[in-house]
Amino acid sequence: MDIQQYIESGILEEYALGVLPAANRAEVERLVAAHPELQHELNAIISGLDTYAEAHALTPPPGMRERVLAGWQQAIRAEAPGTTQASATAEPPYVAPQPAAAPAPEPVVRPISSAPEPAIREEAPRRGFGWLMAASVALLLSMAGNYVLYNRWQNTETALFAAQNDQARFAATQQAAEKQLSSQGRELAVLRDVQFQSVTLAGTPAAPSAKARVLYNPATKAVYVDVHSLPAPPAGKQYQLWALDNGQPVDAGVLAASTAAGDSLQQMKNIVSAQAFAMTVENEGGSASPTLATMTVLGKLL
Repeated sequence: MDIQQYIESGILEEYALGVLPAANRAEVERLVAAHPELQHELNAIISGLDTYAEAHALTPPPGMRERVLAGWQQAIRAEAPGTTQASATAEPPYVAPQPAAAPAPEPVVRPISSAPEPAIREEAPRRGFGWLMAASVALLLSMAGNYVLYNRWQNTETALFAAQNDQARFAATQQAAEKQLSSQGRELAVLRDVQFQSVTLAGTPAAPSAKARVLYNPATKAVYVDVHSLPAPPAGKQYQLWALDNGQPVDAGVLAASTAAGDSLQQMKNIVSAQAFAMTVENEGGSASPTLATMTVLGKLL
């Protein structure tokens, strides 16, 4: 397979982002395990995504958490002096006036009903209880305010993290799109190059509806394959292209799953000389010689 073309297809970026379908993820993992170049490229993509996220990360103001959590304690300390001041400014308890001095020979005896009533003595506790209620309400309001502020800060931090992830995902998607656009540009250049000879590969009796074509440049020895319709190969199998030079088969490389499905134009191995091309179904990774019983398409140069 063409490693460079597979890298430029954007499949590795989609795998790193986790947006690749499960059916294609298994193929990526198999190819990465078999080709160190793909493993290196995948590691570079993952490292690039991490670097991008770290470069665009925003750190909350220093001490934000401590200031929010300290608000509750500060509210308690603020209420304590107020309560003390209220107690200090409370009216002093009523002291009943002493009976005026009278001449010794005529002592005055006051009736019991003339003693001060205890209503004044009960007023001070009621006032102290009112101050305590006011302080409790203020403390509860302060705690509620701090709780709301803390929740808002947590929500803002979560939203910021999500936005950074979206930015990294968008950057990787854009990079994959640019690679795909560049690859399509090269394919269009090949299709328009008059030096390439188009070889139609028609289906054999084993697959009558199969159809593909090979673009061969005798001057540069470059070979491209374009699939129109091929049956899906069995599990563990892969299509392999062969060039027939004076009746001898020459390995031209194996087709990627996306190429066999007709999704893209794939560059194969260079071929010095050929009079015909054919495709067979071989074990994954290719074979040293073709399995003629599985020949699917065949075509000759005009």
